[in-house]
Amino acid sequence: MLPGFFWLIRQPGRTKYPAGLLILLLDVWLIAGGGLLPSIPVALWGGLPLTLLLTLGALLGALPLAIALAFARTSRIYVLRAFAMCYIETLRAVPLISVLFMASVMLPLLMPETSAPDKMLRALGALILFVAAYMAEAIRGGLVAIAAGQREAAAALGFGRRSYAWLIALPQAMRTAIPALTGIAIGTFKDTSLVLVIGLLDLMTTTRAALSDPQWLGHPLEAYGFAMVLYGVMAWGASQTARHLETTLTHHM
Repeated sequence: MLPGFFWLIRQPGRTKYPAGLLILLLDVWLIAGGGLLPSIPVALWGGLPLTLLLTLGALLGALPLAIALAFARTSRIYVLRAFAMCYIETLRAVPLISVLFMASVMLPLLMPETSAPDKMLRALGALILFVAAYMAEAIRGGLVAIAAGQREAAAALGFGRRSYAWLIALPQAMRTAIPALTGIAIGTFKDTSLVLVIGLLDLMTTTRAALSDPQWLGHPLEAYGFAMVLYGVMAWGASQTARHLETTLTHHM
């Protein structure tokens, strides 16, 4: 279903977006024990499915926050601009492993034990907050690259600030930021290996755990080679999808 999702978002037309969202929701429903399938506890999640789930969840969850931060940092309102600047610069100044550690160890200490989210949700929340800071700077770069004359032309045509931001500025900024956002997406896919520090078994951790099995002793080349191929194929697929999207947007704008 996930390869079907990636194939679907490359197709023309706008119906692909609700269909792609439906596929992702159906994936989560099946993992949660939809239909006749048993529910899979979060403690048993691991390997490539966990890596893909964290990557997609972090990117999809960080995008709306990143757009809001990008607009806030370019806002004329000092309070919004200062808040966005402090948030972005603070998250970019600390390593991801420290954010994951704070979400895993410190957050449960600040919340009642019964209401504290599980490790999976804490890791996903930390990734969303961290990735949003980098994506916000990429989108802000796209906003700054727009010629000032477009704002004046939009005002002459009767566009308000909100209409200009959502209908004119944001589409152009997203097109300009696609290469940078692609790099962030690939980096996020590889950085999910850091969830090892909070006890989640991602693809690389599962690979290392498999090598401790007596049946796999003496075969590290095959295990790490297969993991390398998976990472390479996923990164190449993401770059090709971004290139196709950039070409399509350039053709239609």
